[in-house]
Amino acid sequence: MRALLQRVTSASVKVDGKITGEINGGLLVFLGVGEGDTETYADILLKKLLALRIFSDENGKINLSVKDIGGKVLVVSQFTLYADTSRGNRPGFTLAAKPDVAEKLYNYFCENVKKEIGAVERGVFGADMEVSLVNDGPFTIMLNHPQ
Repeated sequence: MRALLQRVTSASVKVDGKITGEINGGLLVFLGVGEGDTETYADILLKKLLALRIFSDENGKINLSVKDIGGKVLVVSQFTLYADTSRGNRPGFTLAAKPDVAEKLYNYFCENVKKEIGAVERGVFGADMEVSLVNDGPFTIMLNHPQ
C-alpha cells in the first residue's frame, strides 16, 4: 500500500464538475493499493500517517501531527502510484490491486480515518477526478507498507 501525503492549506476533488471532497488545512492523501495488500497494511499505514509530525508548533518547529492540529484529511484513490516504468515509455500497472480489492481497501482506509479523527473527505473511487491543492511548504512524503 502506498500513500503520497501532501501537507496542504486547502485541497478539493471534483467529479463531473461537482466537489466530492474539500478541506482547509491538513493532509491530502493519494492512496494506492497494491497486489497482496491487506487491512493490516492499511492499519499500519494509517497509524503512521496520523502520527507523522509534519506540522509546525507554536515555536515554528515541525513537531505536530495532523491529529494534534485538528487538521482534516482528504483521501483520493490513485492506482497510478503503482506505475511500473522500468520498460519502455508506457507505464504498466500490473502491481496495482484489482479494482474490487482496491476499492474495498480504499473504503476501509477512509472509514478508519473517520474513526480516528472524526471526519474524512474523499474522492470517488475509479472516477476521473480533478484534484486542486495548495501545498503547504511544499511538504510531500511517500509512505509505503510493506517497505
